[in-house]
Amino acid sequence: MKCYPAILAMACGTLFAQEGSVSMKIDLVAWGDEISGLSLKSENALKGVTAKSFTYSKPLAYSGPTLLEIHKTGGETTKPTIELTQDDKDHQLMPLVVPEETPADPQAAPKTALTIELEKRREKEPSLVSLARLPAGCSRATVLLAPAGGGTFTSYVINDDPSKLPVGGLRVHNLSPFPIQMRFDGKTGKELATRDTFNVPIANGQVIYELAYKLGDEWKMQENNIIPVRADEQTQMIILKSRNQHFMSADGSTGGFLQMVILRRGGATAP
Repeated sequence: MKCYPAILAMACGTLFAQEGSVSMKIDLVAWGDEISGLSLKSENALKGVTAKSFTYSKPLAYSGPTLLEIHKTGGETTKPTIELTQDDKDHQLMPLVVPEETPADPQAAPKTALTIELEKRREKEPSLVSLARLPAGCSRATVLLAPAGGGTFTSYVINDDPSKLPVGGLRVHNLSPFPIQMRFDGKTGKELATRDTFNVPIANGQVIYELAYKLGDEWKMQENNIIPVRADEQTQMIILKSRNQHFMSADGSTGGFLQMVILRRGGATAP
């Protein structure tokens, strides 16, 4: 169901109110600078949470509505060492906005259903900074939080249930605003559009990959490397475009046109 500002705001609110409940483990990841002072509205109080920059921290045991409320009271967001341009901000945020939620009416403001619902709820609860729609029937999820202006954050949810990402497996996400092409272990390449994912077959506990991206009409090779994939871990490889300080060297370079994040979940924190 698509929701347009004002016209369907009431219908969207009714739809969200009818959603069920879930019980799962959640990992919050800051899609940018570290975010502290977070709390989750849950059956059990989850306060004093910090979302680390592009990194897993301690998983949270959440029980509550499928529409997760994330609040922020106090705490600081790490200040960037450089001022990001509008292009930099667009490259980082655009891949996280699901197009199916965007109004098709060209006269309507470019707001998703979650954005409209967030604005509505913030009128009563100003500490609310993000809403995330959690998948039903899922035991584990990653929630990426990207700055969206006005102290709020856009959420992007990744379903990490073992049925989607088995332990010992590798899943690739293209969360850059460009098409990418990857080849694994010298075999046939896989092209991924923005927001596409791909589960990579793993042999011998590692995978050799080649990464290229499409700029205009031309494919450009970026790198080739090896990723260890351990049998007792869920491993995720996320391709993105970011000039965040997390990826910068001392001289201010980012080491490539696209950046890469490896998230690993294993041992006692595995599902």
